[in-house]
Amino acid sequence: MSADLAAFPDRETVADKLAALGEADQAYLRLLMENPKQDENLLEGLDLYLNRAAGARFLNSLKLERLGEWLGETAPARLQMRLTEAARSSQHAAYVAFRTGLTRSGGLERAYPKA
Repeated sequence: MSADLAAFPDRETVADKLAALGEADQAYLRLLMENPKQDENLLEGLDLYLNRAAGARFLNSLKLERLGEWLGETAPARLQMRLTEAARSSQHAAYVAFRTGLTRSGGLERAYPKA
């Protein structure tokens, strides 16, 4: 039964929440990030969102940068490396914009401070 719970929400729902990123969507995503069992769902949704942005006719790089900043500031330390890996998985401008915001947030540096 717990495997069924981890399958919700699906990647489309997460991608839609990331695309909208209103206050209610942010609260939903924060709640999702509190549960480590939901990490895969979050990352699959992010991957779908970035793929959609890469395939779109119009690239909203400012929105992608803001999403990267928000995730970098909000996501727990356990997700920071995986977010960075997702941002570096393509050289497309959509991924570059997301990576710029993620880097600007400093989330990875807070999660893994230099010794």
